[in-house]
Amino acid sequence: MSPSNPSPLRQPLVDGQVRLMTKVAHMYHEQGIRQAEIAAALHISQARVSRLLKKAGEVGIVRTIVVMSQGVHTDLEEALEKKYGLLEAVVVDVEGDDDLILHGLGSAGATYLETTLTGGERVGISSWSETLLSIVDRMRPFKTPGADSVIQLVGGVGVSSVQSQATKLVTQLAALIGANPTFVPAPGLVGSQSIRDSLLNDPAMGQVAREWANLTVALVGIGSLRPSPMLKDSGNAIAQDDQEALLRAGAVGDVCTRFFTADGKLLESDLDSRIVGISAEDFRAIPRRIGLAGGERKHQAIRAAVTGGWVNVLVTDVGTARALTQD
Repeated sequence: MSPSNPSPLRQPLVDGQVRLMTKVAHMYHEQGIRQAEIAAALHISQARVSRLLKKAGEVGIVRTIVVMSQGVHTDLEEALEKKYGLLEAVVVDVEGDDDLILHGLGSAGATYLETTLTGGERVGISSWSETLLSIVDRMRPFKTPGADSVIQLVGGVGVSSVQSQATKLVTQLAALIGANPTFVPAPGLVGSQSIRDSLLNDPAMGQVAREWANLTVALVGIGSLRPSPMLKDSGNAIAQDDQEALLRAGAVGDVCTRFFTADGKLLESDLDSRIVGISAEDFRAIPRRIGLAGGERKHQAIRAAVTGGWVNVLVTDVGTARALTQD
């Protein structure tokens, strides 16, 4: 934004007020001087500086011009939102191998959370996502709390070297945004439904389940049927027999270990009844469900996730966005 010629103005102003308003606007918008410093330099209150800046926009001294910079894919984002009924799509200008895409999504995801978590949120986060780890690694600490709580959505007790990464997601995100962390004190996948039910009836798990029912935001990766190296090494990846059964049943991907078919429908199976985590019903009732994923390997899973409404905000790479809009 830059000060423009103050004439003609939308309403008459005395010359002194026009001069002061223009000077304040010039210092703030063109010289990059903070409002507090402007107030000190001009011997006026910071509140008056703020009022003058607002008035400068109202009367036409300052005009906002949006310039589309290279690498911003507004048309793709709008096409995704329209086609899949998304609340929002964020297309990251990154292409290449999986590592490049991972880093690009990490940076974009960090910026997105920094600008959209504005306080009072109850955030659920999936444990097993390299993309979410990349985001947390790139986030800056919030100056004011961005959420009240961060709650783990799926259990997961694997080898310590990888379990620490899952714990890091919850712990570090909560610390960065000024929220209280809550962990799932149980493995993510157990041997039978009766064991799962017994765990969910435990008082500690009961408290977690009550928090799941009151979430306002979810941050999740979108998994393909083939597990990521992180999940595979953790000891929490599903067994090969279960993978083959899911493949035969038509599974293409998952969110929080809830597997779905190509049309986005939940695949109800024996495996689904053994998961210690938020239910599909409670998950899909969360108002804002942010999915962060990309890369050619995940195209089918991402398409199914947005088709089935598993996520309603998508952060992805430009190649994936093009593939999703061209189908």
